[in-house]
Amino acid sequence: MSLARNVDLLRHLPRMDGLRLPDFGVSTDASSPLQEVTDFGDNPGALRMFAFVPAQLQKPRALVVVLHGCGQTAAAYDLGAGWSTLARHYGFALVMPEQQRVNNGNTCFNWFNPEDTARESGEARSIREMIAHMVGAHRIDPRRIFITGLSAGGGMASVMLATYPEVFAAGAIIAGLPYGIASNLREALDGMFHSPARPERELGDFVRRASHHRGPWPKVSVWHGSADRTVNPGNANEIVKQWLDLHDLPMAPMAETNVDGYPRQAWWNKDGETLVEFYAITGMAHGTPLGLADNDQRYGVEGAFLIEAGISSSYHIAKFFGLTGWVQDAKKADAKLARSPAPHLARTIRAKVADEQAEPKREQSRGFDLGQIITRALSAAGLMK
Repeated sequence: MSLARNVDLLRHLPRMDGLRLPDFGVSTDASSPLQEVTDFGDNPGALRMFAFVPAQLQKPRALVVVLHGCGQTAAAYDLGAGWSTLARHYGFALVMPEQQRVNNGNTCFNWFNPEDTARESGEARSIREMIAHMVGAHRIDPRRIFITGLSAGGGMASVMLATYPEVFAAGAIIAGLPYGIASNLREALDGMFHSPARPERELGDFVRRASHHRGPWPKVSVWHGSADRTVNPGNANEIVKQWLDLHDLPMAPMAETNVDGYPRQAWWNKDGETLVEFYAITGMAHGTPLGLADNDQRYGVEGAFLIEAGISSSYHIAKFFGLTGWVQDAKKADAKLARSPAPHLARTIRAKVADEQAEPKREQSRGFDLGQIITRALSAAGLMK
C-alpha cells in the first residue's frame, strides 16, 4: 500500500457502486520501546517523531531511520519488522517518523506530492530535522546515518536519499518506487500499477536535479516480492537502474548469488565495496519479508504486510549498513528478547518455505488486495480505461 492519499481520494469518488474501502487501522503495542520526541525542530510536514536509543551504543555511533507503510504506525511497524530488537542487540540508535491522519487519511507518507518531496520542504524537511536532532542529542557519527522504508515508506526513503544524499551512507527500499516518477495522483497510480520503463540516465537525472550534490552517492539495497500486486515489481528494476546510473555502474550484475533461497544481484566499486544490491523475493506479495536471521534469531512478527518468507530483510539490511559486526555484552534478558522462543521451529519454517518457493506467499492484508480495490474503484469512477 504505497500510494499516498489514494484511499482518501477513492473514498470520495463518484459512482462507487457500493464499494466500501476497509479500515486499515493497525493497533499499536504498549510494549514498544519507542518514545515520542515533540520538540525536534522545524516540522513543515507535520509528522510525529519516535525514537529509541539503547543503553549501549557501538562506536562510532550509528542511526537508522525507519519509515512505515500505509495503515501502519511507527510502533506497529517496529514490532513487526523488529528494528528496535536489532537496535538493542547491535547497539545503534533508531528514529521512526510517523505520518498523521490529518496529512493522509491512511497514514501514507506523501511520496509523490511536490511540496513533500523537495529538499527543505514538507515531509522531507521534517525527517531531516529529526535526523539533525538525533545527531546532536546522541552524538551520532554523521557518516553513519542510514534509512529504510516499506511501500509508501520505501517511496519516501527514495525521496530522502535523493533530496539529502549527503546525509546518508546507505539506504534500503522495500516494495517502494524510484524518486521523481510522479508529481500527481495519476502519475503515481501509473507508477504503482504499471511501472513504465525509463532510460537509466533519465532516472539518474531525477536524483541529480533534487540537490546540488554530485557524489559520492549512498549505497542502496532494493527488496521486492515478485508476486506484488500492489506495487508493480518493475519498480524495483527502475530503482536499481536509477542508482546504477548515479554510481556509474553497468546494468549487468557483477554477481548473482542465492541467499536463504532467494536470488540476490550485486554491483560493487573498484575497491570491492557493494554499492547496489537487489533481492527478488520469489512468490512473495506486498510487504516486508520476515524469517530467521543468519544468527538463528528472529526479528519481527508476522502481521499486515509483514510476511513470513524465510529471510529476514531487517537483519540483512542492517548487515548491508555495516551494523551487525558489533555485538554488545548483552544481558541474558536482551538475548532472550532477540532470540526466537523456538529456534528449531523457526528453522523448520525456513525449510518449509524453501520447499514451497513456487507457491505465492499470501499477502498479510486482512483478506483484501489493495491493487484490485483501487483498480475497481477507479474503473467505476471512470478514471481508468
